[in-house]
Formats: sequence, C-alpha cells, structure tokens
Amino acid sequence: MSKGKLQIGFVRRGYSPSGGAENYLKRLARGLVGLGHEAQLFATDEWPVEEWPLGKINRIESRSVIGFANDLEKARQKISCDALMSLERVWHCDVYRAGDGVHRAWLAYRSKFEMPLQRFSRVLNRKHREILQLEEALFAKAGTGRVIANSEMVKREIVDFYNCPPEKIDVVRTGIPLDQFHFDSDNREKSRAALNLQPDEIALLFAGSGWERKGLRFAIEAIELCRNPKMILLVAGRGDERLYKTKRLRFLREEPVRFLGEIVDLRPIYAAADIFILPSIYDPFSNACLEALACGLPVITTKSNGFSEVINDSVHGSIVNVANDTISLGNAIRFWSEESRRTAARAANIQHAAAFDISKNVDRTLKILFQVTNAPSSVG
Repeated sequence: MSKGKLQIGFVRRGYSPSGGAENYLKRLARGLVGLGHEAQLFATDEWPVEEWPLGKINRIESRSVIGFANDLEKARQKISCDALMSLERVWHCDVYRAGDGVHRAWLAYRSKFEMPLQRFSRVLNRKHREILQLEEALFAKAGTGRVIANSEMVKREIVDFYNCPPEKIDVVRTGIPLDQFHFDSDNREKSRAALNLQPDEIALLFAGSGWERKGLRFAIEAIELCRNPKMILLVAGRGDERLYKTKRLRFLREEPVRFLGEIVDLRPIYAAADIFILPSIYDPFSNACLEALACGLPVITTKSNGFSEVINDSVHGSIVNVANDTISLGNAIRFWSEESRRTAARAANIQHAAAFDISKNVDRTLKILFQVTNAPSSVG
C-alpha cells in the first residue's frame, strides 16, 4: 500500500442495469478512484466489463448465494488488497455495507402480508436459509470488522436480531451525484410528450424492481381509490406485469397504470413525473426516493423505508405507517395532486437533497476503510 492510498476490493455478486446497489457501488468506487485509490471488483460473469472501467474484475464462478461466498474465500487468498468491502452477504470481509438490509427483518415484515401457504413455501426455500446463514456469520459471528448501515432502521434491526454491538455499526446515508439529479424544467415538456402525457394529467412514478417488497399493489389500489381520471401511474422496473394487470382498474380510463419496463436512466422519467410513490413493505433506504427528491418531486413512502428518516411529512412528501394502508396512501396522493403544493415543495426538496451528495458518502466511507486497515488517513 502506498502511503495514504488504499487498494480496495469491492464485492457484488450479480448485476442489474437499473440496480440501486450497483449504481451506488459504481458511484462510490468512481469517487474513491478519483481520490487516487485503487479499486477492484469481485463478481460473477453477470457484471459487464464496460460497467466497471475502474480496475480489475476478479470473476467468481458460482452464482449461488453460498457458492459465491465459498468461492470468494478461495479467491481472496490469491489476490491482495488492503481492505475488502462487500455489498454482498459473504463469510468474511473487512467492511460490510448492509445496503440490502436485514433479511430476517424483511421476512418478518413479509410474513404479515402472506397467506399461510406462502409462508410454508418460504420456509422450505433453500435460498432464504443460505442468506440467513451468511447474515448470521457477518453480524453474530464477527465475520466483518465493521458494518455500514444506510439507515438507523437497519442499524436497529442488526442489533435487535443478531445482538451485534452497536458501536461496530456506522450509519452512512446513501449519496447521489447531485450534478446529475436536479429539477429539469427544460426537458419536462419533452419528456412528458415522449410518454404521451397530457398537460393536465397527474403522473405518479413508481420505480424499482422487487415489486412485492416495494409495494406496487398498494400503489395501484391507492390510485384506484382516488378515482381521478387525470391520474396515471408510471411503473419503471422489472417484474411480472400479469400479477398487477388483473386489478380492478377500469373505472374512468383504459390505462391508469402504464408499465415502462426496466429503465437504466430514470432522469427523463423524473422530469415528466409529478409525484413519486413507493409504499414499501421493507426498504433499507431507497436510492430512487433520494433521486426523486433531488429532482424536486414530493415522495410518498412508508415508515418501513429507511429513507423516511430523512424527510419531513407534508413538507418533502408524505410518510404512511404501513404499506397496505391504502386509504392513507390515497389521501397523500390527493394532497400532492394540488399543483400549488408540489410547486411550493420543489425548492425545499432540492435544498434538502443537497445534504446527500455522493462526495459526502465517499468521504465517510473512506474514513471507515482507513480505520479497518489501521493506515494513516489522508482524509480531512
């Protein structure tokens, strides 16, 4: 290791073009490399070479949860790096970023919304057992030197479920490049035209994959309750549309819900939207919510989303207690349907988002990496 410079190994098993964890990792690594540090990646062959121009990619053959963790142990013995930071549940690492939250917590939340047969099927699911096994290794068996949580909610869950010492956990909020996410008045009309949105239509945006966890069905039901022919829900992300097109959505228009598919660059969609909605059953801290906030949109979400910790209800958006409270979700949608409220909130949202520039996240994360390596830090 050169004086004050680190060789950092990052771990992320798979790749999705619109994945929040993947986008965050690339932003973090780009910031660290820009400061003179070296970055390499441990990933399967799912991760495209062109999406990691920041250093070497160490390919891990196995794609399964446990298989990947086992192969990483072997690969780490052959490859040198000052600090191994994992965004994936593995057996051992120097720093684990719990960006995916706590799986035991997610299963507990999920069980409240499942039928008995679904719960029974989940108990038999091998993947869940493997994730819990790795999670226990990291949090309860000292598999990691330090833990980075992106919300206080996740920190509490790690302590409560695994009795992990709280002093071992740092809360470092997610960051975004604010020069890329901002209110874009110049492109708003163009973006709405591309989506065939009429000037008087109110466009709500739901963005993210994992539609069950992020509460898409509750967003649809809340739209239905509003019974406003001028409202349309734009859905961006991967999921099984068939499970959601069977809803009773034939009240005043043919297409109150429009599925856009997986979109890599959401900025034109943020520009076209009026409201962002994510009624999550469980979300450690939604990157998309933060991006929408920076673009000036009011954000409707739940207390089960760590992002709710950083906004004020009725100021930057609305916070609903639980995902399936569709009456409260509908009331929040009606509240923000008033154009004057959205316009008044825009400046406050943009100003509030300024506290979450990716550079601040890079600085905090770098300090933690220096601490675990016991190296002299050049970070101020």
